[in-house]
Amino acid sequence: MEKIKYPDLRIDGKVALVTGASRGLGKWIALGMANAGADVAVASRTLKDCEQTAEEIKSHGVRALAVQADVSDPGSIKEMVQKTVAHFGRLDCLVNNAGINVRNSVFEFTPEEFDRVSNVNFRGVYFASQAAARQMAARGGGKIINMSSSAGFLIRPQIPNSVYAATKAAVIMLTKAFAEELAPYSINVNAVAPGYFATPLASDRLNDPRVRENILSLTPLKKIGGQEDIIGPVLFLASEASSYMTGQTIFVDGGRTVL
Repeated sequence: MEKIKYPDLRIDGKVALVTGASRGLGKWIALGMANAGADVAVASRTLKDCEQTAEEIKSHGVRALAVQADVSDPGSIKEMVQKTVAHFGRLDCLVNNAGINVRNSVFEFTPEEFDRVSNVNFRGVYFASQAAARQMAARGGGKIINMSSSAGFLIRPQIPNSVYAATKAAVIMLTKAFAEELAPYSINVNAVAPGYFATPLASDRLNDPRVRENILSLTPLKKIGGQEDIIGPVLFLASEASSYMTGQTIFVDGGRTVL
């Protein structure tokens, strides 16, 4: 009889770093990883908010670290990773979740707004991955998970999203490029592309009844994403269950990108 090796979604004893973890998707992901057994460093620009997330993480019986960091600043990114490794002794998984958006039309977008969005959403992902990969390569492997968006794959009418969409599309291609380059070091690089989730970033649109109705009409599953909907795919990519997968983007959008 053939012996089957069954996949395991637990990540006990692993050390994860989640950026933008003070609220929304990042906080849910950080808590989900803690629930699956990982020690978690949580980073954001506001230390107080991170500390609150860290306290919730500790309630799962694992270790936590709150780190103040600005992912648009490569120096701050380097310090963030160094603090994580100094505290836990290692880094097994990075979740590049931090992201921002400015919804201005192509006629109104300023160079300053362009730089602010692209520096967080793209440059931050690049240099956080670089810093984490250096640590992972030295230890023999790891997992990098980038948060893209369904906006990185499609455009909907009357939603001024040009810069945000471009940065999220760039994350999809960066995921592929890093996956190829880091494969010899046993570092898996994958991405998750969420659709609409009930987070602060999307609250302005979801709180408008007409906009919400339009979103649901373009979502085959007819619902807005919740906590468990994003935690599951990220845990899969962080665990050994996805060890033969790299360079891929999982769209978690209720079917939005199939229309």
